[in-house]
Amino acid sequence: MTNEILKINDLNKSFAKRKVINKLDLTVSRGDIYGFIGANSQGKTTTIRMITGLVFPDSGEILINGKSVFNEKKTSLKNLGAMVEAPRFYENLSGYENLKLMANLIDNVGEKEIQEVLELVHLSDRQKDKFSNYSMGMKQRLGIANTLLGNPDLIILDEPTNGLDPNGMEEINELIIYLAKTFQKTFFISSHLLHEMEGICNRIGILHQGKLCVEGELKELLFQSNVANLKELYFQKVGYHHA
Repeated sequence: MTNEILKINDLNKSFAKRKVINKLDLTVSRGDIYGFIGANSQGKTTTIRMITGLVFPDSGEILINGKSVFNEKKTSLKNLGAMVEAPRFYENLSGYENLKLMANLIDNVGEKEIQEVLELVHLSDRQKDKFSNYSMGMKQRLGIANTLLGNPDLIILDEPTNGLDPNGMEEINELIIYLAKTFQKTFFISSHLLHEMEGICNRIGILHQGKLCVEGELKELLFQSNVANLKELYFQKVGYHHA
């Protein structure tokens, strides 16, 4: 089994005449909490949609556990859980009922696993409540519970703390760290929230104008670039200035 759980080689994608992703190379190793960082409209969600097989690239290769997302889709995506943009569930169904519907789409996922993931995200006591009555943080936690069904090794989260208050952000970040350490899950997290990513990620990649302008171990990058934090590193690499 390769240590590279996600490998992207020379990925390209354009919409009309606009180049969104330009020769993207990226590697996520087993056990990483990888921060995929960039401003809005830089191509983060498009990249995630290609990784999850929702959008086809113009060219390039995406491998999950060494299997091609495009040529071996079912095999490669079997080990992937993903929450792309805001979690979408049926508003009039309970948290449990929504997960039950999702579980029906996955082989060998039964009642026991549904209850286990609800417990992991601290929703066991609210599983019978309608999704429409959940807070934003609860909705995000249910979305993460959904990514855990089937016990995938790689979990992709697209802006998981976007729109949350500080308490909600802290809950999600603590949950990610707990799942990574306790269950050896690998996370690929898209975000523009630099402080949040610095607090949980061991590796980062900064996407700017469709290209990865830096990638590596966060601590090493900060040391090599002689900066104090991720915010300073980000602005140094993308060429912007800040007060």
